[in-house]
Amino acid sequence: MYLNKLTLHNFKNYTSEEINFSNKINCFIGNNGEGKTNLLDAIHYLSFCKSFFNSIDYLNIRHDEDFFALHGFFTINGGTQDNISCIQKKNQKKIFKINQKEYERLADHIGLYPLVMISPYDRDLINEGSEIRRKLIDSVISQFNRTYLEELIHYNRILFQRNVLLKEFGERNIFDYSALEIWDTQLIHFGNLIHEKRNVFLREFIPLFSYYYKLMSNSKESIDIVYESQLNYNSFNKLLTNALEKDKNFRFSTVGIHKDDLLFNINGYPVKKFGSQGQQKTFVVAIKLAQFEYTKNKKGFKPLLLFDDIFDKLDDSRVEKIVKLVSEDNFGQVFITDTQLKRIENIFSQHEIEHKIFFIENGKVSQK
Repeated sequence: MYLNKLTLHNFKNYTSEEINFSNKINCFIGNNGEGKTNLLDAIHYLSFCKSFFNSIDYLNIRHDEDFFALHGFFTINGGTQDNISCIQKKNQKKIFKINQKEYERLADHIGLYPLVMISPYDRDLINEGSEIRRKLIDSVISQFNRTYLEELIHYNRILFQRNVLLKEFGERNIFDYSALEIWDTQLIHFGNLIHEKRNVFLREFIPLFSYYYKLMSNSKESIDIVYESQLNYNSFNKLLTNALEKDKNFRFSTVGIHKDDLLFNINGYPVKKFGSQGQQKTFVVAIKLAQFEYTKNKKGFKPLLLFDDIFDKLDDSRVEKIVKLVSEDNFGQVFITDTQLKRIENIFSQHEIEHKIFFIENGKVSQK
């Protein structure tokens, strides 16, 4: 899949720009705050119908303007070119179109033009709580399995209703097990389905992650991702039964697949505590490259790959390995932001790689 051309109007710090891309590597070079990342975010919008960074759409409109418009021209597997458009006016519904035809549901677009974004925020996968790691699993599976997404929505709704009931019992100092059992039955049903699909996904995903980590680090470190779930040790029914008194006291559901987590280990210890900054960054990049590989295998074509300012805290040899790696046939079109032109030029001087370099300054784009 290729993004041939991108046009922006009143998007963040851009007034109006049109950019034609290389089918291989595209580098956006500029100082911090000039708008490099905003270009990647525009591409992300056209894939996921939303910003990677800011979930409130109207806040992405340029100051003192009434709307923003994004247009991307994509081709997949040499087919016809598709025009994807996103238009957001102040105080109006977001309009998303393919070839001038508006989508009835934005969900119908998700997964058609996939991409993988790698950014400094990915360190949160290591440093933050379990919710962000569950979101990683859920977002990847949901792109290819609409049934999984529906099961997840059902589970969360049922969990909410169960928690409302537990809170009500506590406030009224009563307890009606038969009323709770109605929600338990449904929670068990959807929880088991989700747990199984997460297991299947991770069995395919973890070997891809291990491959890319070893490829980038060229080391003998032992790394692993462990799927930690309460359902690994007991049936969901038994978990709920054993946790009943605790749930009554806490007034919310303390067990279930909403407590699942991923444990990231290096040499048998948590990478959060025992991994260097370079090892942690390599760990996260390997996760995202595995996500790329998994997506490619499921879709049957190469998604876009976006690197946002990830080369800081990586030594030059790892930077060169990553750029050389993504230039190979296994990867498709790549977008990179960086502040250091010399670093990028040194890599391209040593390896013949098709590329374009764009300079970004105060929301203006010029090609080298």
